[in-house]
Amino acid sequence: MSKVRIGGEAVRKFIIENIGAHPRDIVRVTAEKFGCSRQAVHKHVQRLIAEGAVTDGGQTRNKTYQLAPLVKWSKNFELAAGLAEDAVWRSDIVERLEKLPENVLHIWHYGFTEMFNNVIDHSGARIVSVFLTKTAAATTIDILDDGVGIFKKIKSALDLADERHAVLELAKGKFTTDPRNHSGEGIFFTSRMFDEFVIASGDVFFSHQFEETEDWILQLSANSGGTLVKMVLHNHTARTTKKVFDKFTSDDDYGFTKTVVPVELMRYGDDNLVSRSQAKRLLARLDRFKTVVLDFSGVASVGQAFADEVFRVFRSRNPNVEVVPIHASLEVKRMITRAESLGAEGELGDT
Repeated sequence: MSKVRIGGEAVRKFIIENIGAHPRDIVRVTAEKFGCSRQAVHKHVQRLIAEGAVTDGGQTRNKTYQLAPLVKWSKNFELAAGLAEDAVWRSDIVERLEKLPENVLHIWHYGFTEMFNNVIDHSGARIVSVFLTKTAAATTIDILDDGVGIFKKIKSALDLADERHAVLELAKGKFTTDPRNHSGEGIFFTSRMFDEFVIASGDVFFSHQFEETEDWILQLSANSGGTLVKMVLHNHTARTTKKVFDKFTSDDDYGFTKTVVPVELMRYGDDNLVSRSQAKRLLARLDRFKTVVLDFSGVASVGQAFADEVFRVFRSRNPNVEVVPIHASLEVKRMITRAESLGAEGELGDT
């Protein structure tokens, strides 16, 4: 393998960004990436250790590396009268995010204040705990409250059959249990700004990752209640709040006019999407948008009644709403085409 001279900054940046995925073989992976010797890479690793950015453990062949926390902080807040998210941001958070690029700080400002305000206004909690960890690569903030639980509250507000159904409503956007005081946009936009966004409450776990095509639900063993929100963001992302807002807002009035709905959220276990009632639950409140993108990733097939309700009945009742399917399998495309071809001339029977 030919050896080339490379800039140390590039090598160390690669190590920092990839060490989490390669704790045992980061030296080999880096050497292969840059076409240099392992000895050369090892010098860069040692420099990062000396600077406190990386830690090592184990012996020789079993040695592992990981990013060291540059900042590790936590604090409990009593939800007393007068507690405000902007004051907490200024007094406790922003100083611990110093030296981050301006666009990254703007994302953190939006995400933290939106999620902390949700706790203040909606959770019914007594205590909210904030945990912040910053490494050379990324920053993580966890917000944990001891309140009623976000999915339980949405289930009650919408009279849903299952707390898992609440996840779908959050994924759509424009939902709030307090419409007089909130727009219902905070969680939707926050989840799209961060590299990783997680809500865990009760026995439901909801996760969204940037640029991934799916949101997903996992069942957890019962926890102690309340809600945990986790946000993770790379310290040097090129993302901006404006780019995220622009993706889902109209050019003329900057209104929240577009949503992307992961259809797979309708499925629980081995459920198949076959009925009109399932389709109606998927379509609830989507008439509030101008463009609805239905992401069929992970959905192998749908029933004819489901497809008919979505792609013929809903469209005929809401002609000003554009419904766009993406990532559909051949079987799903076939059912969509069949429903669209009927137009307004006939109806399929329920199944």
